[in-house]
Amino acid sequence: MPVTTASYSNSDRYEARKRRHFQNIPHILLAPIPLPALQPVLKYIVMSIAKRRPELFARLGPHKHTVFLIDPINLPFILRLYPDPETPSLTAHRRQERLSGGAHIAGSFLTLLNMIDGKLDGDALFFSRDLVVEGDTEAIVCLRNALDDMEGSIVRDTASLFGAPGRAFLEILNKIRIKT
Repeated sequence: MPVTTASYSNSDRYEARKRRHFQNIPHILLAPIPLPALQPVLKYIVMSIAKRRPELFARLGPHKHTVFLIDPINLPFILRLYPDPETPSLTAHRRQERLSGGAHIAGSFLTLLNMIDGKLDGDALFFSRDLVVEGDTEAIVCLRNALDDMEGSIVRDTASLFGAPGRAFLEILNKIRIKT
């Protein structure tokens, strides 16, 4: 009886290599940015979203005081989100810093972006192991539900905060997201 083995065509290998390449683009673009330069941008984003989308923070209920550690695994930093509607904060921290939080979410930058934008299902990502969740899962589910229930796109809202350059950057990300 002949033995058969699974083989990948050159096009399969090419597509896999291309996906890995696109997953590294965010790290390449953001690695040279010093974190102190990034902090005011993140503050502007979270304060603007809190002002424009108060329903997002209101939906968190008792979890509005939970610290969420968001780990885009292919970026050189981890994000710390404190979604208190009165004093929200979003800060970037180097990976070697010891951070504590009630909830931890990890995945590639584009996976997280697609989930936030409603293009990918959080449950499916969790079960396929493209998303790792630790800590207060009730808080994470509450955050995911709040994002899912929003009208429009928080990603588009964020890009619009930066005018034409933000919208252009989002277009680039959208082209990358299609290829991954």
